[in-house]
Amino acid sequence: MNKNKVYIETYGCQMNLADTEIVLGILQNNGYCATKHSEEADIILVNTCSIRDNAEQRIYGRLGNFKTIKDRKPDLIVGVLGCMAERLRKDLVEKKRIVDVVVGPDEYRRLPELIDVAFNGDKGIGVKLSKTETYDNILPHREDGLQAWLSVMRGCDKFCTFCVVPFTRGRERSRSLDSITDEVKQLSERGFKEVTLLGQNVNSYKDNQNDFADLLAACAQVDRSMRIRFTTSHPQDLSDKLLYTIAEHPNICNYIHLPVQTGSNRILELMNRTYTIEHYLELVEKARKIIPNVSFSTDIISGFPTETFEDHIMTLDVMREVRYDGAYMFNYSPREGTKAFKMADDVSEEVKSKRLQEIINLQQQISFELNQELIGKEETVLIEGFSKKSDKFLSGRTDSNKVVIIPLDERIKTGVYVKAKIDRATSATLFGEFTGFANLLEEHLSLTG
Repeated sequence: MNKNKVYIETYGCQMNLADTEIVLGILQNNGYCATKHSEEADIILVNTCSIRDNAEQRIYGRLGNFKTIKDRKPDLIVGVLGCMAERLRKDLVEKKRIVDVVVGPDEYRRLPELIDVAFNGDKGIGVKLSKTETYDNILPHREDGLQAWLSVMRGCDKFCTFCVVPFTRGRERSRSLDSITDEVKQLSERGFKEVTLLGQNVNSYKDNQNDFADLLAACAQVDRSMRIRFTTSHPQDLSDKLLYTIAEHPNICNYIHLPVQTGSNRILELMNRTYTIEHYLELVEKARKIIPNVSFSTDIISGFPTETFEDHIMTLDVMREVRYDGAYMFNYSPREGTKAFKMADDVSEEVKSKRLQEIINLQQQISFELNQELIGKEETVLIEGFSKKSDKFLSGRTDSNKVVIIPLDERIKTGVYVKAKIDRATSATLFGEFTGFANLLEEHLSLTG
């Protein structure tokens, strides 16, 4: 039995967290054991993200920290996994000689073999992209908990001009619906209360005749006491069928992450986003008619090449019109290999940052105003445990992913749904009082009549 200890650090999106669980599943099936302490590891793996430059710089810095450990333990194997591994394999192996193993997102099955290669003194490199790999039959290793992230598809076919994903994760391919629902059943049996279905563009999921709406409905029917979420959606593929499916099932969260990226049609075209702002706003309006109390979050990029002040104002206008509950907001970061990389990065960092701060300020204002509207209302909250700041309070989340803090009550256990009457709110957090226990199905029937 292999007794080597593996330590993994994960950077980036939920997709990377799900991939780390797949990697741990593969390694544990091959006799490796996980450790939470890098100092005692025989193998250190860093699961990386290439979406933005600052993410890559953080990982380079972390590799420098691991060099200190390797200086003391020359037999230590250091590996880089994920998007950065595929994109920067030459740089990682030749310049950062600390790296022994480089494995892209589609070659995790080979990881035990490549680690063996490294232990024998060579470099273990596997970075080929696959048109078929979905890790359908791999059982991820998950610690017990309430929330799980489950990849339902890999890759992307959209080729947005700013995005490296099609080049680092390959083309779209979907897992089978049955394998996904089987995994949801296993999670339900282990006591998980919330599953997020992941894909670079989950809306384009396809398994024979089943589309993403079919998958979402099938997962929702596994356990009515388990919340189902999903991310990320692309506006081009957000169908009426999907909206009605969300509305019909009590445990599918009425919450849609719908990246807009910019409020300017001209910039959208340069980004190859394949929709207009008019179409986007029609989708939002339609969703609000079909789904009671639906809320939205989004992604926004500040300072894309050629963005003018007028383009920036259009983005602020869209934010005011949609009134997102939350947003992931970033400065544009040129990524080598993308079409946008060949465009002149002609918006200065100073201007990007100034515009980004205006976007952040507006979003905080909108989030605060939306949360103030909830004062005096009851929210259904899944209790996740103690508040981060005090064990005299409990913390949980609403259907719309808002954090709610309530006073400790011995009757309330982790993993139960409660009703909380909101009495105050900040832009990020709701505070309330426990008013009773909740049932998702009963709540849904009361809303729909």
